[in-house]
Amino acid sequence: MNQERVYRIVFASVYPLYIQKATSKGRSKDEVDQILYWLTGYDSKTLQLQIESKVDLETFFAEAPMFNNNASKITGVICGYRVEEISDPLMQKIRYMDKLIDELAKGKKMDKILRS
Repeated sequence: MNQERVYRIVFASVYPLYIQKATSKGRSKDEVDQILYWLTGYDSKTLQLQIESKVDLETFFAEAPMFNNNASKITGVICGYRVEEISDPLMQKIRYMDKLIDELAKGKKMDKILRS
């Protein structure tokens, strides 16, 4: 899948998959939301607007109120790539999000996931 196609994926189609992944491992939708709020600066109302508006991932991150400066502390492999080595800024943000949800599903504590 080329990067352009990834950018056009609708966030509202990915969001329930994140929730499903987390809940199948005993985690909650609230924890998924907390991760998204931390990473992007959205709150419950603005995140819901993004979902209802069916924005793509490019728009989702472009309209993020405040991308977290501590996101650069996210390291590791996701989809076969080290997130800290991804050169394309948008793709890196998408993979940061994937990585955080993956950590949640693997049972990592929230304070560690949120790099506190």
